Amino acid sequence: MSALARALFGRRTRRRWIHLILGGALAMPYVFVGELIVGPFTDSQNLFGSLPHQLLAFGAGLSLAAVTGVFPLTRPMSVAVVRALCGVDGDRLADGPARTRQAKGRTAVWFTLHLGFGGVVAGMSLATPPFAVVLIVLPLYAGLRGSRLDLPELFDHTWALALSPVAGVAMLAALAGCAAGVGALLARWAPELLGPTPEDRLAAAEAHAADLAVRNRLARELHDSVGHALSAVTLQASAARRVLDSDPEFVREALAAIEDTTRRTVGELDAVLGVLRDADSPGGGFPGTPPAPAPTLAGDLDGLLRRTRAGGLRVTVAVEADPEALPPLVSREAFRIVQEALSNALKHAGPGTSVTLRIRVVLDGKELDITAENPAPAAAVPRPGGGHGLRGIADRARLLGGATECGPVDGVWRLHVRLPLEGPA
Repeated sequence: MSALARALFGRRTRRRWIHLILGGALAMPYVFVGELIVGPFTDSQNLFGSLPHQLLAFGAGLSLAAVTGVFPLTRPMSVAVVRALCGVDGDRLADGPARTRQAKGRTAVWFTLHLGFGGVVAGMSLATPPFAVVLIVLPLYAGLRGSRLDLPELFDHTWALALSPVAGVAMLAALAGCAAGVGALLARWAPELLGPTPEDRLAAAEAHAADLAVRNRLARELHDSVGHALSAVTLQASAARRVLDSDPEFVREALAAIEDTTRRTVGELDAVLGVLRDADSPGGGFPGTPPAPAPTLAGDLDGLLRRTRAGGLRVTVAVEADPEALPPLVSREAFRIVQEALSNALKHAGPGTSVTLRIRVVLDGKELDITAENPAPAAAVPRPGGGHGLRGIADRARLLGGATECGPVDGVWRLHVRLPLEGPA
């Protein structure tokens, strides 16, 4: 009995009942317009007193509801109400307006069913309880048996009066059962009619992929800029500490490089955080330091080499290309690749290591070729969370349609990256 009572009068059932009554309330304006449409074609002078004419007006109103069901806001409104009142998992329902013809048609069907069933259940909810209460109390109040209520002559019999309370309770139970059944039926149909179409799923997947791509790009930017800066600053400070008493000039250069590195990195960090905050003018950083633009080979390679050498790394560079002539996107990604190559040499080979860097244009100007070589360390020391830099280099090259090769070759560690200069990136 408790399970039956919960099914008929539980919290979920009551909320679905409210959902149906809201559908009935939405149906009323359509029914009134339907009365105006049906009125000129009927002979009755009192449309509200004729059941056939009321049914015609109700049908005309539902036809109008089906037409308005294709409006863009109908699906978001219906989905919000279903999520709040029908106990349907929100992930099974679509977000946003219906865009395709199929989705609009399904939304129109749902809207029509909601208003149609809601109108019937709402009408029953208004009419049934008062009559049921009268039947329940009829044996107790003789005055109710007069002609004023226009009750059937059947209730003049004693046995009918004795059974009237049972009939009243049965009517209330039938109303609750009808509302519970219709509410459960609509809740079952909701994912089918308001759920995402294949086009909606594809759009959601594309939006999710785009969001992941932005997040991955920001993660690469943070890793390459901040990671390189921390490695360079650590080694520069360490080198300056070792020669603090013997070579003050080197210490001054190292401190200047540390200041320059941190200022530039904080500017880049502000720019990335500004993207995360969706701000037009990110703040923070050193006073008076605006967010730095994305560094490129053309404008920032010399500074990168200067700061790296200040950390004790001996870098030999051969640039056989005009950085100014490179496409901006390629120049930016190439700078990050060179930065990560030098950062890896600093972290794994240590200060005093010689690095050979070669940047050239090959294949008649169709590819940018970047090669970095340094002595392979005698024993690689695994670092927790390491390996992100090489993966970031590979991701950058792949997104531009290029390729990456790295590993020990004849006693040296070689990083070789090819980036196309033509075609879509």
